[in-house]
Amino acid sequence: MKKLLTLALALMLCILSVAALAEPIAMDELTLQFVPSKDADVIITGTKNLPDLLKAALLEEGYDVKNIDISVGVSYEATGEAMAAGTIDIGWLPGGTYALFSDEVEVILTATRDGLSNDSTDPKTWNGDANKTLPTDEQVTFYRSLIYATPSAYGKELAAKVNAGEKLTWEDLDKANWAVLKNSSSAGYIYPTLWLMENYEGKKLTDLSNIITLAGYGDAFAQAAAEAVDIIVCYADGRRDYEAAWTIPTTEADPTGKAGMGRTDSIWNELNVIGVTPGIYNDTVSITKANEDVYNPEFITAMQNALIKVINTEEGKEIFNVYSHTGYAVAKDSDYDAARAALKAAQ
Repeated sequence: MKKLLTLALALMLCILSVAALAEPIAMDELTLQFVPSKDADVIITGTKNLPDLLKAALLEEGYDVKNIDISVGVSYEATGEAMAAGTIDIGWLPGGTYALFSDEVEVILTATRDGLSNDSTDPKTWNGDANKTLPTDEQVTFYRSLIYATPSAYGKELAAKVNAGEKLTWEDLDKANWAVLKNSSSAGYIYPTLWLMENYEGKKLTDLSNIITLAGYGDAFAQAAAEAVDIIVCYADGRRDYEAAWTIPTTEADPTGKAGMGRTDSIWNELNVIGVTPGIYNDTVSITKANEDVYNPEFITAMQNALIKVINTEEGKEIFNVYSHTGYAVAKDSDYDAARAALKAAQ
C-alpha cells in the first residue's frame, strides 16, 4: 500500500509538472516596427490584422502576448536605432540597414518575394507599356534597385538617350537633380552608389552636384510626378506599387491609400529606367539584442515559426504584400556579409 501511495504521488507530481510546462509564457507587450519604404498610413492599414494573427501563432508556440504594437519608423535609421536601444523588439530592416546595425540587432528571417518578368541589366528593356514589369511564380531571395529618369524636361532627355541605346556620361548624370534615400537604404542609396562606382570610375552619389535626401519612396514618386527632380532611385517593382496612384487625381487616393499624383500617361511610359544595379539580398526580419525577454533562442525560434506560419495563410500573404514579401526563410548573420561589404564601399 505504501509503495502504491508513493507511485500515485509521483504520478500526480509528474502530471502537475507537465501541466505547468504546458502553460504558455506570458508577455505583456511585443513591439514591431516597419521602415518607411512605403507610406506610413499604407503600412499601418495593410498590417492592421497582423497583431491578432501573430498572437494566435505565438500562442501555439508557447507565448501568450497580451499586446502587439505596430509602428512605422520615421526613417530606416530611426528603426535601427530604436532596436539598438531596445525600444523596438522586432524590425523589418532592409539588408543595408541591417548591416549598419548588425552589432545591436540579429537577423532571424529573410523575406522571399515573387520574381519579376524582367531581370535584364539593359535599362531600355524596362521601359514603356510593352515592357511593363509583371510578377512571376518564381520565388527569389534578391531584388534590384533601378535608377529612373522622371518626366521632367531633363529627365526626358536622359530617357531618350538610354532608349536610343546611348550610354549616359558622368556629365549627363551630374547635371541632373537627384532624389535618394538615406545612406542605409539598400535600393535607395547603397546599390545606386555601387552602380555609379562600377560605371563611372569610382564616382559616388556624394560626388553629384545636385542631390536631395528623402524620407521614403512615396516622397520620391511624388517628386517625380511633380517633375521636381530629374532622377529617383527605387527597388525594381516600385512602379508596380505606384502604378494606380500615378494617374489618379491629386484629390483622390488609390485602394491602398496612396495619394494620387495627377499624371495622365502611364508610369511605364513616363518613368524610364536609365540604370540597373546588381542584385540586393532580400529584406530581413531582425530582433533587438537589448531585450533578453525576446533575445533568447526559445523566443527567436517561436517568432520564426510564428511569422512563417502567418505568411503561409491567405490573410498573412495579403498583409505582407505591402512589402512584396511572399514568404520567410530562416536566416543567419553571415547571409548579409555582402550587404556589409556594399555598405562599406558605398560609405
